[in-house]
Amino acid sequence: MHKNTNALVKAIRLATLAAVAAPVTAFAGGFSLNEQSASAMGVANAGVAANPENATTVLFNPAGMSQLSGTNISFGAAVLDIDAEAKDGAIGINQVDKEVTGSTGGDIADPAVLPNFYLSHEINDSIDVGFGIHAPYGLAANYKDDFVGRFFADKTELTAISFTPSISVSNGQGLSMGAGINIIYAKGTLTKFQDNSGTNAQATGPVLAPEQGYADIQGDDIGATFRVGFLYEFNDRTQVGLTAQTGTTLNLTGDAEFTDIATITPPQTPQVGGGASVPFDSTEPVKVPLAIPESVTVGLKHKLSDTVTLLAGATYAKWSRFESLDVYGTDSSKPLTGKSPGGSPGLLTHIPEEWKDTWQLNVGGVWQVSRQWALKAGYAWDESPVDKYVTARIPSSDRHWLSLGAQWADEHSGWTVDAAVGTLLFTEDPKVSDQSYVLTSAGTQPNPVDPNSAYSGEYDLSAWSAGIQVSKAF
Repeated sequence: MHKNTNALVKAIRLATLAAVAAPVTAFAGGFSLNEQSASAMGVANAGVAANPENATTVLFNPAGMSQLSGTNISFGAAVLDIDAEAKDGAIGINQVDKEVTGSTGGDIADPAVLPNFYLSHEINDSIDVGFGIHAPYGLAANYKDDFVGRFFADKTELTAISFTPSISVSNGQGLSMGAGINIIYAKGTLTKFQDNSGTNAQATGPVLAPEQGYADIQGDDIGATFRVGFLYEFNDRTQVGLTAQTGTTLNLTGDAEFTDIATITPPQTPQVGGGASVPFDSTEPVKVPLAIPESVTVGLKHKLSDTVTLLAGATYAKWSRFESLDVYGTDSSKPLTGKSPGGSPGLLTHIPEEWKDTWQLNVGGVWQVSRQWALKAGYAWDESPVDKYVTARIPSSDRHWLSLGAQWADEHSGWTVDAAVGTLLFTEDPKVSDQSYVLTSAGTQPNPVDPNSAYSGEYDLSAWSAGIQVSKAF
């Protein structure tokens, strides 16, 4: 008993450390991640709200814990690799209407490892409790330093880890209800090069500032969303599930470090003379609000025969909550916050997003080849929320998700191993068109004092994923 407990504690610690350290990457379906469980990935997450295969139901539908007996653990990891690169012909324009020299930025997305751990425990015939650790959201893009759009995007990263305590209650007549809390820790990084060409052009004295500076913005926050779920068994072959999650807003709070930002000296400055363009550095406290959407998932599971199971599902996500990516200075005594270059008080940067609500539709099947082996396949249509504004930080389009999986189960020991691979086919090459914006009382407007800055480019996107999951019932 003590050996099993110690092993479980070590597994939780390892999963936690890995999830915190892992970089995460996503370009479709907003910044939500689909790679939470290899057993679900094998069927492209089809029917996850109605198919409590193992302890991963803690995440997908906590009501499903009522169909698991005893104590169950499930842990694993997924690899997600997205190739994203601007095509030749990408163009950047600086503040004085000159073309920015450089490259298309290279492949901006590195492979990401996404670990997870889930545990469920049967208290009695009616009540089960569970716990999960997983990476619910992620975003990562990193351009080369000579990227022609570097005045709009350099590095964009969001790393999140969620701790999910859950409970389920069964009425013993086919209906189960569950609830859970997602306690989310998120950390974000936004960097870009600062265009000094406009300020330097205004100098009537010496130009001492370089042509570009740099902005490095980092912040973190802890928030929570709530999940409820229902699972109903019509009979021993068919059941349906529904789960809903609340939204929230994370306020990523931290510091912005500005380096070599050009400013014009006043006439009374004796050291360099009035009207000179000189560089300055500043560190300012900042806040970046990040909207997390509400979502609803429905799932259907139907055993067509003793060996074939069909699965289907749909998820609706309210991504329209994500209206803009804004950076607010929180100390008016600081030089950049005081200038309010974003257009409204304290707004350092305004990037309009205006995402739309989305659907993900999934179908899949499981073929029980033998008592030990099962084969899986699935397909999902994953709608991108990116609509009016396609930015260099988040180039995205709708995608098809095709997946294959296999499961090996040892009925004597209770161990089960799932493996899955998938490919993501993007429906079109997104066309990015960035420019400088400000937020006014009339809403988002082109920046009147910076009419020239722009970046445009078309992107090649492709991706694949793979995962492994180990589960055991005690």
